[in-house]
Amino acid sequence: MREKPHQCSVCGMRFRRSDSMAQHQRIHTEEKPHQCSVCGKSFTRSDAMTRHQRIHTEEKPHQCSVCGKRFRRSSSMAEHRHIHTGEKPHQCSECGKRFSHSDTLSRHRLIHTGEKPHQCSVCGKRFVQSSHLAQHQRIHTGEKPHQCSECGKRFTDSATLAKHHHTHTGEKLHQCSECGKKFSKSSHLAQHQLIHTGEKPHQCSVCGKGFADSANLAKHQRIHTGEKPHQCSECGKKFTRSDHLAQHQLVHTRVKSSVCGKSFSHSSNVGQHQRIHTQEHP
Repeated sequence: MREKPHQCSVCGMRFRRSDSMAQHQRIHTEEKPHQCSVCGKSFTRSDAMTRHQRIHTEEKPHQCSVCGKRFRRSSSMAEHRHIHTGEKPHQCSECGKRFSHSDTLSRHRLIHTGEKPHQCSVCGKRFVQSSHLAQHQRIHTGEKPHQCSECGKRFTDSATLAKHHHTHTGEKLHQCSECGKKFSKSSHLAQHQLIHTGEKPHQCSVCGKGFADSANLAKHQRIHTGEKPHQCSECGKKFTRSDHLAQHQLVHTRVKSSVCGKSFSHSSNVGQHQRIHTQEHP
């Protein structure tokens, strides 16, 4: 092992060469003698400035020997290679989960700390990842960059577009583990599973009655409010439920007896009446 005769007087770190120590000491003095000629950003080391300047020149000298992807820094290429090798050298000290990239580990750690460093400048909402913030900000800008190739409908994020695609393909990826029924949306599956668990999370604030889904709760609450949103287009009569309206509308579309012309609101009643003419007995 080679000797390191040069020691930093501030932190005690040792170096083999005096110029390496001098370069290191700029960390303590905050001296940044190397300045980028394009943007003016300063650096303590010349090699750090050289790496930075590749942002402006778009130079990527480091190429992956497996897939050919190019990188500005050798360290970035080394991290990238873990994709091909399957190696995950970065381990979370909290839960033991391993990652191929150090920046992925850093983002993961925020789950344990609860830290949300990325804040929306419009509404103040905070996010763990910058990508989540960028996605959120589209709510304020109205930007919808993800477009459906089938119908042209646009979405703020790719995940919502992927869910939307199922309406065209008829694909149902979400399956109930109890009965095997499939659903196109995970939210629909979650709603369905309440049938098996018997859970009724939606409770009426007036009488306390519980319901498996919010839609049924909304229907029930009309009993208390007296609201009747479903109106007959023929006579104007209103109903609390759509199925009650459909039942009522049979009054306007009465079925006539083919023998005597008498009309009935239900086809079953017509069949019963016809027996008078045919002298059939039930």
